[in-house]
Amino acid sequence: AGLKVLLLNVSGAITDDVLITFSPTEGPRVPNVTETGKAGKIQLPREIFQALSSRTARVVVTVLNIQQLGMFEEVNQTGQVLDDTVVGITVGETSISGLRDPVQLTFAHEQLPRGVTPQCVFWDPSRGQAGGWSSSGCVTQPGDKGTVCSCDHLTFFTLLLHPALDGSTAQALMAVATAGCGVAMAFSIFTIAFCIFLRCRLRSEETLRVNLGLHMNLVGSLLLLNLAFLLNSRLSGGTQLGTCKFLGGLTHYCLLCCFTWMALEGCHLYLLFVKVLGTYIHHYLVKLCLIGWGFPALVVGVAGLIGSYGSYSIQTTDHQVIAHLCWITSKYLLVHYITNCAYFGLIFLFNMAVFGVVTQKSCCLQGTGTVQGDRKAWKVVFMAMGLFCLLGATWALAFLTHGTSSAPVLYLFTILNSLQGIFIFIWLVVLYYPKTKETTGSLSHIIRHDKTTTASQ
Repeated sequence: AGLKVLLLNVSGAITDDVLITFSPTEGPRVPNVTETGKAGKIQLPREIFQALSSRTARVVVTVLNIQQLGMFEEVNQTGQVLDDTVVGITVGETSISGLRDPVQLTFAHEQLPRGVTPQCVFWDPSRGQAGGWSSSGCVTQPGDKGTVCSCDHLTFFTLLLHPALDGSTAQALMAVATAGCGVAMAFSIFTIAFCIFLRCRLRSEETLRVNLGLHMNLVGSLLLLNLAFLLNSRLSGGTQLGTCKFLGGLTHYCLLCCFTWMALEGCHLYLLFVKVLGTYIHHYLVKLCLIGWGFPALVVGVAGLIGSYGSYSIQTTDHQVIAHLCWITSKYLLVHYITNCAYFGLIFLFNMAVFGVVTQKSCCLQGTGTVQGDRKAWKVVFMAMGLFCLLGATWALAFLTHGTSSAPVLYLFTILNSLQGIFIFIWLVVLYYPKTKETTGSLSHIIRHDKTTTASQ
């Protein structure tokens, strides 16, 4: 029952490609004009038969259900075989490879869930200890109603579906994120209180007070994001549409606030170390707050007006719902790609560029003897690394969470970003307390030197 075979004798003088259809239930067959329904297709190029020495060639096409037969089981397989179906193709008695005109197999399927990646593979007996799936020599062309596999050889083929998440991984990630967000919220509150304490203690150091004000707003946005995520994960399951839209917009707003304050941190460092903020800007921190909290509100308002928010489901390859969230719906994926992916990508590139410039400038000042002592120069570098490594690089891991090996990156991304409140609190304590005067002196000395150098030029 798990094996269906089609035998054909094809002339070597054939002038057209050979077409064969197949399905998991009916197996392979020669197509007819009245055939209806969704079936896979096999297109064998005439090059195969014209190159053979014999007048006719025997074509054997097999469709196997590997679950029933217990075959083609790869150790530590990461993907799922579509419909448990493997298609085998042989022509004649010899092995055929290196085709200039590839054989094409179309695996029919419904629209795949978001986050699932199809991959055309063949069975390679030499792979691993007992054989395994390989994609060498095959090109994958995904589509809404089927995936086309173009391969330069004949053997046993299938379509592997690589999910970004499975059920157990998703539940574990949700548990880690929930616990991490709770702890991060507590430390975010500690961090805000610590910044307020330092701002009150250092009233005469305007530069340091602005720095701490920026850190407070960034940590505040992280606090709101963690709170919005916890509310979203707890309430999104059975909420009404209006409430779900509000939760989706709130979560999106908090995320954009985090990204915007990261960008403002980078801009402030650029002004501080590169442009040298020597001129007084009236209500500087207030203006930054208008940008940091106002611009995301404008973006979310526009996205809400076009109806971008609603219920969003994360599914496995077999269409089982892993989790419900109130977020940007699948219909408006372009909003997600522009406002989240592209927006953060630009911010990350800018912050990494600023980080490189600040590090290079600090090293130059250290080499010219402007900063006395290794420890003070390291304090400056440590401040930049704390901002860009902890607040930029960890979010950039999101771009690596797509593919067959994304589960470890997802765990790393979830753990690091859910614990950002702890990292920032430790970073601020080490950097600013108890040697606040030493840090302030180091920064002030660099800024004064830059002013003197700029005036002399």
